[in-house]
Amino acid sequence: MKYLPWALAAVLAVQPITMLAQELKRVQARIENGVIEGIISPDGEVRTFKGIPFAAPPVGELRWKPPQPVKSWEGVRPAIDFAARPMQTRVFDDMVFKDPGPSEDCLYLNLWMPERPKARKLPVMVWIYGGGFVAGATSEPRQDGGMLCKKDVLVVTVGYRLGVFGFLALPELSKESGYNASGNYGLMDQIAALQWVQRNIATFGGDPDNVTIFGESAGSFSVSALMASPLARGLFHKAIGQSGAFLGQTLPARPLREAEQQGAEFVRRMLGTDSVAELRQKSAEDVLAAAAQPGNPWFSPIIDGHVLPEAPASIYAAGKQAHVPLLAGWNRDEGHYRGVFRELEPTVANFRQRASERFGARAEQFLKVYRADSDAEAKRAAQDLSGDEFIGFGTWKWLEVHRQTGGGVPVYRYRFDQTLPLAKDAPADAEEVAPHAADIEFVFRALWTRDLPWRDEHRAMSQLMSDYWTNFAKNGDPNGPGLPAWPRYTPEEKFPVMYLRAGAKAEPDAHRPRYEFLDQL
Repeated sequence: MKYLPWALAAVLAVQPITMLAQELKRVQARIENGVIEGIISPDGEVRTFKGIPFAAPPVGELRWKPPQPVKSWEGVRPAIDFAARPMQTRVFDDMVFKDPGPSEDCLYLNLWMPERPKARKLPVMVWIYGGGFVAGATSEPRQDGGMLCKKDVLVVTVGYRLGVFGFLALPELSKESGYNASGNYGLMDQIAALQWVQRNIATFGGDPDNVTIFGESAGSFSVSALMASPLARGLFHKAIGQSGAFLGQTLPARPLREAEQQGAEFVRRMLGTDSVAELRQKSAEDVLAAAAQPGNPWFSPIIDGHVLPEAPASIYAAGKQAHVPLLAGWNRDEGHYRGVFRELEPTVANFRQRASERFGARAEQFLKVYRADSDAEAKRAAQDLSGDEFIGFGTWKWLEVHRQTGGGVPVYRYRFDQTLPLAKDAPADAEEVAPHAADIEFVFRALWTRDLPWRDEHRAMSQLMSDYWTNFAKNGDPNGPGLPAWPRYTPEEKFPVMYLRAGAKAEPDAHRPRYEFLDQL
């Protein structure tokens, strides 16, 4: 019976709470727009408030406009269930949502905090979900904050507009904006959520002067963009990036004029008009269906001169980004060797062939840093190259430049090497890997949300990562009693990488020549 409260908390985290809410203790809080009512977990350890509006619903005349203030309400507003997720199609099979479904009315946040905090002021960790800026939501069980907040932090997860609703740019939208730009509504949503945190988080015992933003994939790209944006300056004090940054070739931020041209061509071809008034009259479902057709732009952040005054790489190179401590890294198997070999067998000869096709006169230089003296090494080198080009290099460049231009703030780098256990129905020849997004449930102490045969090493890794992440949120330093030492990422320390695997240990970066080679390109 002693395990029943935890088990029930796990069930509640992945199912709508409405039917069981009457059995739970309610708790109220007064925020700027009125009173909200959340719940206390069955074990009595966590307060949860879900579906808190931080901006007005971006519908009707507010479609493709910056987030607007919330209207206050009378009485008590329930804050028990997740709000709707942003408009999106089914893009990624690994995403599981526990919300009412997609809607334009999606600008809500959720909050988890310990019922009996040890600190007088709780560090605040604001999570930004991934999904390529076209998918994602706060309701995924693997990013439920109920277990992480027990490390004496306050966890906030925020919704933001995606795809065509979050990043469409048009000349007419730029003209009406008042700042001569359009697009980046999704980033402005994130900024509005951080502004809400500054105004309201003290009500919950959170410290508005100790806010950490963290995210994975597009969420990590967002963290790098928020660090670069003058509109977000002072709204956070530390940053954690898990796999991704706007300093590589994946999802490059588009110049405004290019984005406007792409947007105008899209709406004329797919929606039959270039009138913003007419576009705002169309149903969200019709707009989404049009954007989801093949051949359309990938709607994502823009160098708009407003949220992002310049290309993020230029901002970082000039040291104009927020000078805040940064912890960032990526997973060992972000890519797949098939991305390099395609239809060819993974052999040394074929790897050399692909190197010649891809790098021409630089092929021999490439083969020195991505060594492949056997077929097994060729397969591994191709896996590494695929992951580096997808996520690794951009994240490395982010760390590298911030280390140089960030005013001497602490920088820490990791690589997540902990492989996932194979599912019971996995093919006989399947291998354990550490793929893209595999780190999320480890950070959130949410292994129980996936039906995999977890081993003690996985549970220990989740404990370790959640300790490192929350220590960093508290102090700007992941280190703590009983944890493997994690040195700063500096040349004096030989650019150490914390390898997160069984027997976690920080070691000098053995692969630096790979990223320097890619940087030359």
